[in-house]
Order: sequence, then C-alpha cells, then structure tokens
Amino acid sequence: MADSKRIPAKSSGASGDVAAFLAQAKTLAPAGEGRGRLIFALDATMSRQPTWDRALDLQAQMFEEAAKVGTLDVQLVYFRGFGECRASRWVGDTRGLRDLMTGIQCRGGNTQIGKVLNHARKETAKRKVGVLVFVGDALEEALDPLAATAGELGMLGVRLFFFQEGRDGMVERGFRELARLSGGAYAHFDPNAPREFAALLRAAAAYAAGGRKVLEQSGAAERLLLTQLK
Repeated sequence: MADSKRIPAKSSGASGDVAAFLAQAKTLAPAGEGRGRLIFALDATMSRQPTWDRALDLQAQMFEEAAKVGTLDVQLVYFRGFGECRASRWVGDTRGLRDLMTGIQCRGGNTQIGKVLNHARKETAKRKVGVLVFVGDALEEALDPLAATAGELGMLGVRLFFFQEGRDGMVERGFRELARLSGGAYAHFDPNAPREFAALLRAAAAYAAGGRKVLEQSGAAERLLLTQLK
C-alpha cells in the first residue's frame, strides 16, 4: 500500500458494521426485473496475502449462497500484478466461479479499482447490473475520478457494496464515499469473524437477486440478519 496519513478508524465492532450495512441495504431500491446480476470484485494484490486463504474460503460462500437464491447471475473480476485485471463470463451456476476464485494467487501491484468501476459501467450498459461487491484493503488511486464513476454508476442503478479488510482510515473514508455516491453500502471485513462476513455476503447476494423484499423474507439467514436491525 502507498504511504498515507492515517485517520483514526471508527470504533464500532463487527456486529455494528453488520447492522449498519443491512440498514443501508434495506433502504435501497430493488435491483431490477428478472434475474439479478452481481459483479464480485477482488483485490488480489500482495498486501492481502497474509489472510488470503481464509478470505477465499469465506468469499467462496457467497457463490454458494448465490446458487441457493437461484435468480442471480454472477461475474468474477479481480486485479493483481502489473495491470492485470480479469473478468469471467456471467454464470448462473456459480460453482465454476468458486473454483476459479480459489485458484487465484496474490501478486504484487497497485490497486485498479478504476478499471473495476469502468468495467461495471460497460457491463450495465449491455444489461442491468444491480450490485458490485468489492473486497479489498487498499486504495492507491486518486479518489476524485473514482468518485465520479461511482456517482455515475449510482445514477445507472448499480449499487457498490465495499467490504474493507484492515483498519486503514484513509481507505475506509474512500470506500465509504464510493459506496455512498452509488447509493450502496460499506462494511468492515474481518477474516476472523467468518459468520458475520458470510452473513454480509448472503445479504448482498439476496439484494442483487430481488432487492430489499428478499432481505425481509423469513429464511434462516435473513432472520439472523434482521434481528440485528433497530
């Protein structure tokens, strides 16, 4: 990560982040008619190596949950190394994406969040994308251009859900702003709190598939999440 002046991180615990994320998600408009579409984007640069295996296991659960929803198409996007940014095809059976993701290895390089956002803009111009979920720990690009694209995506109805690994205050401020501009949500990602992160991923998949109405249904995962709302 590039050197930056740190801003003290907010002191709310993981459960507080879950409640805040879900409260935001419930206020959003439905993702759209027909099958939902979700882009799942990963920072696979070297700074994430220490927790990569644990994170992959948790993130793989999102694809399993997406498959259970049954009305969701998912695309995997990741960046790493020197300008490497790749996107899979759109799939409804997410088992193949899960296997692809677990085969990714971290490589040194800077963040390429701008490429991810631009990709989402191009994809939603072809057919509506409801949600872009991004998991990462760094923000090494100028914020203003990213903010402009995030705002444009929000106007197009693409909600950005940013999950931050680590507690870098500058990164948190940037991620929160990008999520806010799109009408999306932010939450801290703690690899040592697997149940809560899995719940967040299930919520994102459920929202992309059917909007807030799906979150309010009485499935076991949804009941667990709704009990945390005020």
